[in-house]
Amino acid sequence: MNFLVIDGTQDKINFFSNFNNNSYHKSVEASKNNNDRISKELFDFFKENSINLEEINNIFVNVGPGKFSGIRTSISIAKALSITNKLNLYGFNSKDLKDMKYENIGILHEKGVLTKNLINPVYSS
Repeated sequence: MNFLVIDGTQDKINFFSNFNNNSYHKSVEASKNNNDRISKELFDFFKENSINLEEINNIFVNVGPGKFSGIRTSISIAKALSITNKLNLYGFNSKDLKDMKYENIGILHEKGVLTKNLINPVYSS
């Protein structure tokens, strides 16, 4: 399964992709001042790793708990990609994924514990 994970709950926004049986990861500094360039960073990530968005099946976005601006940015990008490319969108909670090992998101998906198209952010205080 080819998929993309976007996680903006911490100080960095993480992109992770399992694509054609290879794993790719990139972290980008998250701040209120650079949220507008996160989309560009994501497309650079695709280009650097020869990831073809048309071959991605699912997008998984971390809905929290975490930082407001990072979560909102991640969800916005994930929803935009999902709508424009007709991709399945799933939200997951930080507590669902042990040690934030993104490669294990497929296991959660196979178990059916992720809710499709229902993205409810959880912000930390």
